[in-house]
Amino acid sequence: MDVRHLELLRELALRGSVTDVARASHRTPSAVSQQLKAAQREFGMVLVEPSGRGLRLTEAGRVLAEGGAEVAAATARVQARWDSFRGEPSGTVRVAVLPSAGAFLLPDVMRELEGSAIEVRCSDFDLAEVEFAALAADDDIVVAHSFTGVRPAGTAGLAAVPLATEPLDVAMAADHPLAARTAVRAADLVECEWIGVPKGYPFDHVLGSIEQATGVPLRVSQRIRDNRLVESLVAASRRVAVLPRFTTPTGAGLVLREVEDVPTRRHVTAIMRSDRAERLAVARVLEAFRRAGAAAEERHRRPGAA
Repeated sequence: MDVRHLELLRELALRGSVTDVARASHRTPSAVSQQLKAAQREFGMVLVEPSGRGLRLTEAGRVLAEGGAEVAAATARVQARWDSFRGEPSGTVRVAVLPSAGAFLLPDVMRELEGSAIEVRCSDFDLAEVEFAALAADDDIVVAHSFTGVRPAGTAGLAAVPLATEPLDVAMAADHPLAARTAVRAADLVECEWIGVPKGYPFDHVLGSIEQATGVPLRVSQRIRDNRLVESLVAASRRVAVLPRFTTPTGAGLVLREVEDVPTRRHVTAIMRSDRAERLAVARVLEAFRRAGAAAEERHRRPGAA
């Protein structure tokens, strides 16, 4: 059994197309197609089938792709034991991070790893929840989030490690009529004009929860990704928005108010390929992220909170 064929099938399962596999492995699509044909000859079964303009794995192909993931993880575990035997973890760890989560996690992580033999290379992204999983094909750790649970949508088959649970509050100008209250309820918000995020982004689930609780559709006049821009627009108007508690600056014309009667928390999670998660350096960086998340939760814990 040629493990290179297992790895090829696994890459196709992860990336979804021959073109993307070719790009990631610095080969031509033709070369990848030829290797797929060779894999089919070796295993004596049809492993891929047409799907639209591309190919998808058959049931047999998925079985072997899962086997490829197991082989890769086992190899990574042996490498991790060897690295541990030789000394401290080292190497480059690629991290893709959601900016609103990276803002409260990365400073602590970088401080903790300073002076170690690990180099953390970061990139930022702001995507819909279902798009997070694709980043794990190339990055060692992807810091993502979800409103509905620890595991973001579309990440089945990836390792998912919870880092923090963060309240999402309603932001408003300090002189907004609702700002005089210490907290608000869903019914208080139905007459407000909202600045939202694009559909499919976790913050939008809070608006959906308010609509579900009240039976009233909310008036969303803008949909904007950047939190700093949202803060500026909210502070200068009567509009309200959902913003994360840990990193939203207050006191300069902006206040945050908790919604008492609907769920308004997001789960910040690290997602990884199983083989990448076995790397000693990745495990060390992941542990730093977990400590940073716990520290952020503790800093922002309100008196009397459980």
